Amino acid sequence: MTSTTEPIRLQPGDPAPDFALPTDTGETLRLRDLAGQRVILYAYPAAMTPGCTTQACDFRDSLQSLAAHGLTVVGISPDPPAKLAAFREREHLTFPLVSDPDKAVLTAYGAYGTKQNYGRTVTGVIRSTFVIDPDGRIERAFYNVKATGHVAKLRRELGIDD
Repeated sequence: MTSTTEPIRLQPGDPAPDFALPTDTGETLRLRDLAGQRVILYAYPAAMTPGCTTQACDFRDSLQSLAAHGLTVVGISPDPPAKLAAFREREHLTFPLVSDPDKAVLTAYGAYGTKQNYGRTVTGVIRSTFVIDPDGRIERAFYNVKATGHVAKLRRELGIDD
């Protein structure tokens, strides 16, 4: 069955879809556990691929500055927890990675669906970033972001220039 519906596109003020997903450490992370914090949830297609590694390392390298501005970073992909653990170890990542193998959470955020990839229409993870406010609402939603330079652009959008 082919669906022609457009993926969801969250807007500022929308409630952020809650989730309870396994992490790279085998624990469960729930969005509600982060209530009261500003959260950057970034969706990426696959751990240990060049673009996803670049993006994860950019977040890792900006983590101290983002935390100083009250932001908590969480990565989400369909990868199984064991692959996420290997990715964390290999790249020395110091923020949680959550596994969404059935892509239900990615779909709820509009980060899974039809996209253009090298001129072809394919179904997959749409590289996206969401800033969730302390009340659990979408502050900003960025879809179809580029892996390279995205964290720097996000920092500019959020007024973080240190």
